[in-house]
Amino acid sequence: MERQVMKKTLLAFREMLSKRCSRVTAAVLVLLLVFALIPPGANAGIGDIVSILISIYGTLRGGIGGPLNTILSVNTSIRDLHQQVVWPVASLNQARGFVSQVTGQYRNAMWQIHTLPTDSATLINPSQLEAVLRSGQTSGIAQIQAAYQRLYQRLPGANDAPAADRNMLDMDDAFAQEAIKTSVVSDQSGNQMLSFADTLEQQAGQAAPGSTPLLTAQAQIANLESQAFLQKMLATELREEAARLAHDNAVRKRNAGATRNLRDQVHQVLSRP
Repeated sequence: MERQVMKKTLLAFREMLSKRCSRVTAAVLVLLLVFALIPPGANAGIGDIVSILISIYGTLRGGIGGPLNTILSVNTSIRDLHQQVVWPVASLNQARGFVSQVTGQYRNAMWQIHTLPTDSATLINPSQLEAVLRSGQTSGIAQIQAAYQRLYQRLPGANDAPAADRNMLDMDDAFAQEAIKTSVVSDQSGNQMLSFADTLEQQAGQAAPGSTPLLTAQAQIANLESQAFLQKMLATELREEAARLAHDNAVRKRNAGATRNLRDQVHQVLSRP
């Protein structure tokens, strides 16, 4: 009797290992094995306990094992659907390989073009202003005014030029420096956008299935930021154009005033007896 119980227990334990049953079932089988190894004289009711445990194991296997197997089958089907239909593994690997190929082929060349030195000034003052203008770092904006005045000279004093001329010169210098500062900010923003684009490119090459909407949202946000910077540059260009038109109109107005004064003086000369 004992040998038969032990044999049944070992067979059940082997079947459990082959089918990967739950931890509860494994624990029950271990208990069965332990009880089977206990000597016959240790306890008179050991056979009844073993029978009860075997009955419990059969209930777990029959009443609960069926639904569990069904759940495992459904999970396997869902996993196969994801890997073969929704997000095919072969297609994902092909897309990742394409991203890696394009990145390795073009990224270094693009960065070399972007970082190509274009400084052309040779004298000291022009070179200093050009260096600040092309630095792409907003930390150098404070140096623009000093470099600009060294190159284009300071505003004339009140005794050295008419008030109208000084006002126009001051306004022209203000708009010119504003355009320079805005271009520096734009260059820095462009560099940040390029770095962010490289990050998105790397994430696209390593993205997990289902993460495409997140990457798309990040790209859309970067696009909106780029559009905002573009609008800022267009607004600066419009202000520069308005300042140029205002300057030209001021010159025409001054010429008209000078012509009027000349006409009055000629009239006075001709009207003398």
